[in-house]
Amino acid sequence: MARPWLHLCICLQIPGFCTNLLLSKTPGHILAQTNNKTEILCELKKEHTGVYWYRWSQERQNFEFLVFSNPFGKATYGANISQDKFIVHGASSRTPYSLQISHLHASDNGTYYCSVSQSSQLFLGSGTRLDVVDVLPLPPKTTQAPLSKKPLRCVTKRKAADKKGACSPLVWIPLVISILVILLSLVPTAYRLHRKHPASPGG
Repeated sequence: MARPWLHLCICLQIPGFCTNLLLSKTPGHILAQTNNKTEILCELKKEHTGVYWYRWSQERQNFEFLVFSNPFGKATYGANISQDKFIVHGASSRTPYSLQISHLHASDNGTYYCSVSQSSQLFLGSGTRLDVVDVLPLPPKTTQAPLSKKPLRCVTKRKAADKKGACSPLVWIPLVISILVILLSLVPTAYRLHRKHPASPGG
C-alpha cells in the first residue's frame, strides 16, 4: 500500500501530473442526515485492476485510505475502517463502482475520492464532498402573489393586454359617434322650432 500512497501525494502536489480517468457520477456535494446512509458512484473510463477509495478530512488535514475492491469483489479495508460502515458494490472492470456509507456521523465529513493504480501511478477521480448534518434544511417555499384589488381602468396604451374588453376603443368610439350623429340630427329640428316660435320681446 506504500506505493499508491506515495503517488497520491505526488498527484495532489503537482497539478496535471495525474489525469482524471474516473468520473464521479454523484453531485460534487452531498448533504446527508445523521444516522442515515448515502452512496457515491464512480464511473471508470478505462479498464483497471481495482478501485481505491480515499477520504480527505479538512478538519484533520489528512488523507485516509478506506477500502480497495478488485474486479472479483474482494475488498481490503484500511486500518480502523469498519466493514459494516463502508461497503463497495460493483465487481467488473467496466461497470460503475459505488461506495455505500452507513450510520453517518459528523466524523464522516470530507471529500471522497475513487482512484485506480496504473503504471505505478494513482489516478484520482473528481471527488465528492460529503456534509453530515443533524437536520436537513427545508426546501424553499413558493409564495403566490396576492390578487390585485384595484378597480378596472381603461388602458389606452398600445401594449394593453386585451383590446377587446369593455375599455377597448372599438367599443366606446362607435358609441360616441352615434351620440354625435343624433345630436347633429337634432340641430335642424331645433332651428325650425326656434323660427316658428320666436321669443317674445318681453321675455
